[in-house]
Amino acid sequence: MKTLSHTLMKKFLLLFVAFLLVVDFSSCCKGGTGGNASLACSVFHHAKPINGATVYIKYNATEFPGTDPSAYSASLTSPNNSNQLTFKNLHCGDYFLYGVGFDSSLMLPVTGGIHFQIPYSDRDKIETTNVPITE
Repeated sequence: MKTLSHTLMKKFLLLFVAFLLVVDFSSCCKGGTGGNASLACSVFHHAKPINGATVYIKYNATEFPGTDPSAYSASLTSPNNSNQLTFKNLHCGDYFLYGVGFDSSLMLPVTGGIHFQIPYSDRDKIETTNVPITE
């Protein structure tokens, strides 16, 4: 015969497991499109704005995927008179940004990248970051 405390303990354990599952799934974010967040990027080479740069974005990535554009999920090119561009309709999650441009003052191509995370709490906001690029 089951005791009352045994039954209560079993119910408590089931509720606790259910709670953990809800918390785990609600805090889990996979980067990609279809969300309400935006990521506004500015491309700089040693604090100098790089106009007309192309920024590649890799969804669900924390490490540099390499220089091959086909390794990335999408890309945008800033206008020739601006160093800014915005990826829209993103979910919260991890992204790797890789920028490619040309520094006209040095007459050199410049590249570089950075990991960026849109947290669950900011899933409906516009995030901003600088994409640092070097020689």
